[in-house]
Amino acid sequence: MSVDNFKTNIYDYLESLPTITFLRLFEKPSTCLAIFRLLPSLGRQIVMSFLYVDQEIARNDVNNWVNKDGQRKLEESLHKLTHLRILEEKDTVLIMNDTFRREFRNALTGGGAQQSFGLPCATPDKHPVDIAFLDAYAKQQWEAILHFMVGTALTKKPSRGVLNLLKRSQLMQESMDEGTGLQITNKGFQFLLQDVNTQVWAFLLQYLNMAEVLQMDLVEVLNFLFQLGSLELGENYSVETLTQTQQQMLEDLRDYGIVYQRKKGSRRYYPTRLATTLTSGNAAIAGAGPKHAQQADPNRPPGADEEEGEQGFVILETNYRVYAYTESPLQIAVLNLFVQLQARFQNMVTGVISRESVRNALVKGITADQMISYLQTHAHPQMRKKTPVLPLTVIDQIRLWEMERNRLKTTPAYLYHDFNMQSDFEAAEKHAKDLGVLLWSSSKKRMMVINPEGHESVKGFVKRRISRQ
Repeated sequence: MSVDNFKTNIYDYLESLPTITFLRLFEKPSTCLAIFRLLPSLGRQIVMSFLYVDQEIARNDVNNWVNKDGQRKLEESLHKLTHLRILEEKDTVLIMNDTFRREFRNALTGGGAQQSFGLPCATPDKHPVDIAFLDAYAKQQWEAILHFMVGTALTKKPSRGVLNLLKRSQLMQESMDEGTGLQITNKGFQFLLQDVNTQVWAFLLQYLNMAEVLQMDLVEVLNFLFQLGSLELGENYSVETLTQTQQQMLEDLRDYGIVYQRKKGSRRYYPTRLATTLTSGNAAIAGAGPKHAQQADPNRPPGADEEEGEQGFVILETNYRVYAYTESPLQIAVLNLFVQLQARFQNMVTGVISRESVRNALVKGITADQMISYLQTHAHPQMRKKTPVLPLTVIDQIRLWEMERNRLKTTPAYLYHDFNMQSDFEAAEKHAKDLGVLLWSSSKKRMMVINPEGHESVKGFVKRRISRQ
């Protein structure tokens, strides 16, 4: 599965909701603002052009807002706006949803009495926390989940709710070796390649699916998530304005590092950066942006002072040796999934890509393309000066090792044998061939293999023939 296919798309989820759900969602100004911020730039311009025009606008007039080259983007934006129920097209005119118009105006002007942007606590916190603490807390909670996925033992085991979500989202599965717990899946490894904001949304979309199964009020769940995206980092908010469903959500969101509460049942909560960046597109964890730089270190190679994981830290040689300039236990654990690590230094680990290390990754469901994609994504700046970035000999060998393992494919089937008479075997074989369910047969051994779809029919045929004799 490619990165583009995996990338979480909140639009797809919202577009699947019925109209009545949107009408309830639009009653909250914070939700209208969050959905607006998720729109592409042209979509936001269209919304602002409609917002203070209290009458329908002809579709032809909207088409004239862009030149010929922009028509395709205009069609895409209008398609998104209509599927999100913000605009409705009737005959040759476009009409903005009245509820969205009213509440989005309130969001921009501070009107209304919804308190959908949270209620800051009126009393000071006896145990105040600052933004640095919140950033450290969010990073610790979120990376604990990622560490568990890659099998490091640096943190405690996640809560039962997190484990259920990891299994339900198929990011992890029960290990084939009994007693060894959960192991990362193909989808889970692809999850690790995403930026933090995309990872969080992937988790939350699965949480929304689980909320529907548990019969939680989906509108209240969505409203709270969108509200969190509009709160102020470092501010503490009262739980008094939250519904029972939303207060129940706080426990789960604490496990993800999205909100902080000093203890369960506390009457105040703090949104972390994971929450306030849900709809902003900024880095979800402090210092995680692509242009963030670390303090210069004379022991690092040229270019290694750029942000690991974003600017690249992996060097791959034609002899299959890997040098990773990182101190991150998480990045090292990810590499260990398909690289045989050999030595660890203060700011670097070394290893080698071998047939055995690749095979171990393939057994976990990680594909050759995913390994190559990871190495390409995290290639050191010095590697990026070459074309191609990665040595072709190594890339080809990884794919050959995958093909070598995939030479045989297991298929469920039924084996028929010990026919007493050759005529019985030949009749059953002909019947299976006529049905198109015969996978293999040996007239000499009087044996044949039938696929599961044809088992009942062939079995019935054999029993009837034997009973007639």
